[in-house]
Amino acid sequence: MLKIWGRANSANVKKVLWTVEELDLAYERIDAGGAFGVVNEPAYRALNPNGLVPTLEEDGLVLWESNAIVRYLSAKYGPEKFGPAELGARAAADKWMDWTISTLNPVYRDVFWTMVRTPPEVRDMAKVGAGIAATAKALAIAEATLERQPYLSGEACGIGDVPLGCIAYGWFEMAIERPKMPALEAWYHRLTERPAYRNAVMIPLT
Repeated sequence: MLKIWGRANSANVKKVLWTVEELDLAYERIDAGGAFGVVNEPAYRALNPNGLVPTLEEDGLVLWESNAIVRYLSAKYGPEKFGPAELGARAAADKWMDWTISTLNPVYRDVFWTMVRTPPEVRDMAKVGAGIAATAKALAIAEATLERQPYLSGEACGIGDVPLGCIAYGWFEMAIERPKMPALEAWYHRLTERPAYRNAVMIPLT
């Protein structure tokens, strides 16, 4: 059975949990990181020297880095189900995974951490405003693609949708003013209709 180390409220852990739910895989999740600690214990550091979550164990294989885990699970257990399977289409979807980490997440982080994890009385709302503007500018790139196709992965939901899908839940559910992006909003609504997304991603923001 798959063993997944990581707290359920981590966006990176959500990526893995959403994927295993889509693939209908049996797994055991072990709380680690944040208030749960564990990640600095020698036994955990032997698995993941970064001291971060998630970490995956399966039959002697140990993987860390959430995008690598999502790629591995999809390739092994069902590229046709949560792919895409064809190499070119898969690469086109795959680019969105790295884009979310390299381009979107750095500007979104200030918004999330300030609005969700910072007490209201000490929030830097100027930082939030700048973060919203930068996030919206980046999301316009995804909006343009979603005007042409239903998912970032193509005609069906797949790995390309996972990282941004985990961020989208916070983006659309936080009490902030967002510019209208009809295609992105429609895509997010389609995600919310997926049981795996609801189970793994749509939990209270903390």
